[in-house]
Formats: sequence, structure tokens, C-alpha cells
Amino acid sequence: MAKNRDLLAIGHSAHDYIIRVPEFPKANFSAPITNMKTFNGGAAANVACVGAKLGLKTSLVSAVGGDFKKTEYYEHMQNLDIDTDSLIIVPGESTPTAFVLTDDNEDQISYFYWGAAREFAESKVPASAIKNTEAVHLATGDPNFNWRCSEEAKNEELLVSFDPGQDLGMYDIKKLRDVIENTTILFGNHHEIGRILESLEVDLDGLRTLGPKIIVKTCGAKGSEIYSNEDKIKIDAIETEVVDPTGAGDSYRAGFLSRFLNGESLEASAKFASTVSSFIVEHQGCQTNMPTFDDSFERMNRFY
Repeated sequence: MAKNRDLLAIGHSAHDYIIRVPEFPKANFSAPITNMKTFNGGAAANVACVGAKLGLKTSLVSAVGGDFKKTEYYEHMQNLDIDTDSLIIVPGESTPTAFVLTDDNEDQISYFYWGAAREFAESKVPASAIKNTEAVHLATGDPNFNWRCSEEAKNEELLVSFDPGQDLGMYDIKKLRDVIENTTILFGNHHEIGRILESLEVDLDGLRTLGPKIIVKTCGAKGSEIYSNEDKIKIDAIETEVVDPTGAGDSYRAGFLSRFLNGESLEASAKFASTVSSFIVEHQGCQTNMPTFDDSFERMNRFY
């Protein structure tokens, strides 16, 4: 079993509608839905839940609806022993909801209702939660709130990982640069890292001089690449039957951090991360098939 370490995840908890369509329709046209189910999700909550399942001691800062503590999702978090004391409860508002559409080419389009998460903009930085952790993971969420949290975490000399994800477009160039300057590990898929480089007008080496000591780029079925002071590390993805790619990136981040925070090398952390995400994509939903540390360790050793 993995040794427990502390990780605070900041950003969205959400109800996910996972929708399958043969193809995305053009404007003013429709497409049939072949499958639709509701699952627990939200990038920050995915990291906290998967991390907890792997043995990390996790806490979570999310803005949720007034009835959230009466939901199965909250009970699920409690069963995983996630510290939810710093949740931002917004009476009279709904918990954020994501509509994730995936076509037969495994491409995705997402729509996101912020609901209670609009409260992030006016919320205070969770200083006590940040002081009581070893690392902070900034997931999708309000750019200004994430920046303020990154400032507090940097002042506490904590490891800060940052994954703007599909909210990248919400960051203006200055705010994006500000958060990245406070970041230790920058996560993104190949599209997102490319957009960051273009926005900041830098190459990978230039990006690393701004702040991140480590850049982790995920490339779907092509695996992942890790850039640091050392040479680029390339990690193959584990071949498995992909039922639903939703949550693969979040679970990769949770797996990577769970090992890196326990002193593992970048290569070992990335192999473990790839293994964790291979479990997630085998079922619909980000948290439906969360593996234990032992499950992941065994599969990793068999594949690599």
C-alpha cells in the first residue's frame, strides 16, 4: 500500500452527463444520442477521489450547491475519507454540471454549467487548508481564484501543480503567466500545451524558465511526455479497450502525483499514472472504475 501524503485539490466538483453520439452535428442540425448516463465528476474532485483511492490523503476545495451534502456524491467522498471541510456551499444554487459528448472517433465536446462555481470569484483563499497540506493541485476553475491560491501556496513553499484543462480559454495571457510562474508541475494534453506555448510566445524551454520545473504532456493513445532538466521522457500508453475516455487526464494527474509526492522518479510516476488512467477508460464515468494502489502497481509491472 502506498504511504499517505497530503494533496489539496482546488477546482470543480460536478455532476457529469456522459453522452455518446455517432457524430457531432453541424449548426442547426441534430444528432441522435446513443447512450446517456450521469456520473460523479469535476476535475478537482476526480483528482481528489482517485488520489484517495490510491492511498493519498486528499482534501478538496470546490463550490457546490446547497443540497450537496445530501447527495450520493458527498457520501462517496466521505467513504473515501476526503477532507471536505473547505467546500464552498452555495445555498439556492446547483452543483456544477458537465455535459460531455463523445463521438465514434473518440473526439469530445463539453458544455459546462458553472452554477455554484460562480462563487469562486468572490471566495476567500482557503489559507488554512493550504497551510495544512504538502501539495496543491489547481484544476479547472475560476482563473483569479486559482491564481490567488497559487500565490498562497507558493508563499508556503508548497509544490503546486496546475492543469487548466478545457478552461484554458478563460485565462487572459497575464493571468495564465501569473499562475504558471507559481507552478512546479504543469499538466496538459498536447492541444493545451500547444495553446499555452502559442499564447505566451515561448517554446518548451522558455516555458520552463517561467516557473514549471516539470511539464507533463499527455497524448492520448500515444502516451505521455515529461520535460524537466533531464532529457525528455516518453511513456507508452497501456493498451486496453477504451469504453469512455472521460476522466483519463484527471486520473493520470492523480496517479502521477501519488507517486511523485512519495519520492518516485518522473519515469516511475508517469508509468504509474498511465496505468491508473488505463483503468478509468475501461468504464463509463471518471470515478466508476478507480483502481487501488495494488491493482495499479500489479498492472504497471506486467505492462512495463
